This record gives sequence, structure tokens and C-alpha cells, in this order.
Amino acid sequence: MSNASLQEQVESAAARFEAAGIESALVDAELLACHLLDCSRGELQSKIILGATMDSAARASFETLVGRRAAREPLQHITGKAYFRSLELRVGLGVFVPRPETEGVAQLAIDALRLTATEEPIAIDLGTGSGAIALAMATEVSNAKIYAVEKSPEAMVFTSANFARYGGDNATLIQGDLADAFQELNGRASVVVSNPPYIPNRMIPRDLEVRNFDPELALYGGDDGMDVIHLVSDSARRLLHSGGTLIIEHAEIQSQQVCQLLLASGWRQVRAHKDLTMRDRAVSAIK
Repeated sequence: MSNASLQEQVESAAARFEAAGIESALVDAELLACHLLDCSRGELQSKIILGATMDSAARASFETLVGRRAAREPLQHITGKAYFRSLELRVGLGVFVPRPETEGVAQLAIDALRLTATEEPIAIDLGTGSGAIALAMATEVSNAKIYAVEKSPEAMVFTSANFARYGGDNATLIQGDLADAFQELNGRASVVVSNPPYIPNRMIPRDLEVRNFDPELALYGGDDGMDVIHLVSDSARRLLHSGGTLIIEHAEIQSQQVCQLLLASGWRQVRAHKDLTMRDRAVSAIK
């Protein structure tokens, strides 16, 4: 069988993705081609401009990848990696795929750490998932001591690999429940951050990638979506020293609810924060 144009293969994949309701159709097609060819998107564009082709073996492999994505399997599960700030994280079935909007939540935590007068400030990520927020703090605030806890054994396969790659001497990961983790650090942390499960149990996520592939433990937060947020607030109160900062990610519609919860629990300077798309994304507070 003769070789086929790389451009035609990518465009054909993008058309399939668009028909399947995938908004980032062309980008995903290009990224799958990059994954197959082990090249960057810039290199892929150069190959296309120069009229590169795919032989029959490569085409068959590409069709398999395209079929998986057209069935709404997350791109990150297919490639096995997710990009978060400067990190390339290992992900797959069983761990929550970090979202771009959470990069802003990590920035809030990093900013709070950098403002700490302590020589070696302590930050704790409750329910770390892939380790995205914790490892962003560990790599970008090298004088800080970062601690992270994850409950799911399925997620820990990926979390442990990510900590092994990026953690260094200043990052500690444990498996356990955020409600009672790190008792030895009570009253010592400068920053506590969490992206907890916050979807109400009755709500079905619109995106098939989320509904069919993200772990339920990382999605659902009880009848009103606030169960774990309550636990995060309680844990942060015991972990933070006076003046320490709590940062919680939440759903767009939960900002006022989270603010009211924290105010009722005795937190000070409660502030709502928007993400880059101007959607309510996080709340911060001071102990």
C-alpha cells in the first residue's frame, strides 16, 4: 500500500473528532500525530509543509489512536501524559487528569508561599491526584517543604511516578485520608491547598471524557458537592499556623457557597478568585 500524506491523515482525524463532538479537534489530531511520530507540534508542521507521508504501518497505528480518541477516551490517557505548568505528568485510567484552569490555583499557592517570611515554609496539598499542584509548588519554590496526600491506590501509581520524577528532597507523598493526614504538621503549615471533588452526586458531567474516564472518587463531593470541602476546611484549620493561607478550587457556581462556609468556620480575609476565562475558580482565606 502506498504512503499517505501526513497532512491528509491529520485533517481526516480532525474531521472525525469534530463529528464526534470534540471541540479541540485539530489540536488533538496534531497531538496524536506528534505522539506517534515523537515530535513537537512545530516539528509536525515542518513535516507537513515538506510533504511528509505515513507508511502503512504508521497509518494503521495512527488509525488506532484516532479511533480511541473519537470514542472520547481522553487524549491524555492515550498519550499517557498531561502538561501542567512546566511539568509533564504521567496520567491514565484511575487518576484525575489535571486541567489548565487549575494552573491558576497552583499560582495562588505559589504566590502565598513566596510571601511567607519563614525560611523553609511548609505547604500541604490535600487530595493531590496526579501531584500537579504539589509538584508545581515543589519545583517553583525550592526553599519550601511540600507535603501531599492521595487516598486512591489507583491514582497513587501515577502520583508516585510523578513524585519520583519531579519531587526532589523537598516533596513528600503519602497515601491516606486528607481528614487526618499529617498530624505531625499540625499548626506548622504556611499554605494548604486543595482541588477536592466538588460535583454534586446527582449531577452527570456533560463531557464524556469526564463521565466515562475520570475516577468517581475525584469527582463527586456528596449531595451538594461540599462534603470534602468541609473536610478540607477542617483539616486546614489544624494544619495551618496563625496567618497561614488556605486555597480551595471549586465549581464555577460554588464560589459564594464556599465563601460562606469558610466565613462561618472562622476564617478571615476570605476572597474569591477567577480563572483566566473569568469564571469563579477558587477561594482563599487566612487562619
